[in-house]
Parts: sequence; structure tokens; C-alpha cells
Amino acid sequence: MSSPQHALALVPGVLGRRRVPRHPHLHGAELAWAVAFVVPYATVIAAFAVYPIAYAVWLGGNPALYAELFSDPAYPVAMANTAFFAGFGANTMMFAALLLSGFFTRRQRWVKPLLAVCLLPWALPAIPAFVSFHWMLIGEYGFLNSALWQLFGIDGPQWFNQGWLSLGCDIIAYVWKWLPFWTLILVGGRMAIPQELYEAADIDGAGVVRRFLHITVPLLGNLYLICTALAAIWIAGDFTAVELVSNGAPARASDVLATLSEHYAFDSGRPALGVAAALSALPVLIPLVIVLMRRIEARAVQL
Repeated sequence: MSSPQHALALVPGVLGRRRVPRHPHLHGAELAWAVAFVVPYATVIAAFAVYPIAYAVWLGGNPALYAELFSDPAYPVAMANTAFFAGFGANTMMFAALLLSGFFTRRQRWVKPLLAVCLLPWALPAIPAFVSFHWMLIGEYGFLNSALWQLFGIDGPQWFNQGWLSLGCDIIAYVWKWLPFWTLILVGGRMAIPQELYEAADIDGAGVVRRFLHITVPLLGNLYLICTALAAIWIAGDFTAVELVSNGAPARASDVLATLSEHYAFDSGRPALGVAAALSALPVLIPLVIVLMRRIEARAVQL
């Protein structure tokens, strides 16, 4: 049999094979079980995510609210504080976490117990942690100013009498609370890097700085950018740090959008204006997330 005839003889067998659909439809008991598993999750998402977001958009959808919001002198201050908190706070925290992750990947036996101790701020509940910061910094009777006077005879500053100083205290408290979490994430990322790369770099005579710049930074780039984006988004929506550490002092000069919206909604009795203040951050956050995600996809570096 020639080659063409042999190929034609195989055609019926090939054509007779049953093609398995890529997306088979569920029927009977399989469909019932699928619906039974999906419906509870869909109900929870609709009740606690879709409905609140849709109601908030409806509540803050009146353009007159934003005209009133932009005319309030406290709003641009809160917007600037939020941008500084999210930008400076997130980048400072992630850079510190990157450096600490290199320290905690050392192979000495005492490093792991020290890592467990450093995780304690993250393990503590946020409310008592931030309240403790507030009382440590409250005037001359706070722990820090009392310690400065007892040890060095120095009168410490009034931490909550200036807006920039109050916001700095809020940032320090937030970084102290969440730095261990991001450090642990980056430790896991560093441990995923093959050690053979560092060993080859040692053989080639590369120092610590060159290994960090040419191995660690490129391979942790995706993870670092994702963590920075998430940290910035979480900071932009954080309420507890500013509310419990400085309480917006002095005269709401250290407010962020989250605390300002709470002030509008509860102290002033304007919940719609409070929702509008919170929603006003979306035009800034959404493009930021899109740009960061496109940057991550463009790098195409995988651990």
C-alpha cells in the first residue's frame, strides 16, 4: 500500500474518534452538586460585597456632594495626607521589609527564634497596639517624653500639636504593626530563589551588593511590586492607625480620607458625604493598580 493510500486508510479511524469537548456540560447530580456549592458563596458575595458597594455608589453618586466636598478646606489636606501615607509609608515599609528579609534568611540557628519575636507586633491586635502608641506619645505624661526627661533631661516635643508630626507618628505606628507581615512574605520569596544561583555568583567573585542587585532584585521584582501595590491600597483604606494614634490631631490636620469620611458620616451626621469622601480616592487608586499590574506582566520574571 502506498503512502497516500495508507493515509486514506487511517482517515476513518481518526475521524471516528470521539472528540472530548473542552467545556463539558454538567447534567443531573453533577449539576445539582455544582449549584449547591456555588450558591452559598454567591449569596455571601452578593450580600456582603456586591450590595454594600452598589449601595455606597448609589449613596455617593450625587454630584452636589463632591462640590460640597471640594469646597471643604479639610478635604485637600486629607487627600494630601492619604497620598503621602500610601506612597511614602508603603514604599518605606516594603524597602525595610526587603532588607530585613535578607537578614532573616541567614542560616544561623538564632535567626529563626529572632524572626518569631519580630513577628509579635503583627500578631498583636491592632486596636490595643495603636492605643498603646497613643498613650506613649500623649504629651509630657507619655512614656516617650517621660523617658527622655528621666534619662537625658530633655523635654520631648508635643507629638500631636503639629499635623506633619502627628501624621509621622501614624506612619511609624502603622509600619511597626505591618512590617513583620511583609517581611515574612519576602522571606518566603527569597527562599524560593535557587541557592545555586548564589553559589555560582560566589564562584564568579560577585560580592554581596552585586548578588543583591543582579539576582535578588530581578527575581523578587514581581513579588515586591505586588506587595507594594497591596500595601498602598490597604493604607489608603486604613482607618485604625490615624483614628487611634493621633485621632486627626491637631484640629483634623492629620486626617486621611478614611477618618475624614468617618467624621462626615458620624460626627457631622452626613453619611452620603462620608461615602463621597471615601469614593473620591478611587480615580487615583484604580489607575495605580492598573499601571502596577501591567508593569508586573511586562517584566515576565518568574521565581
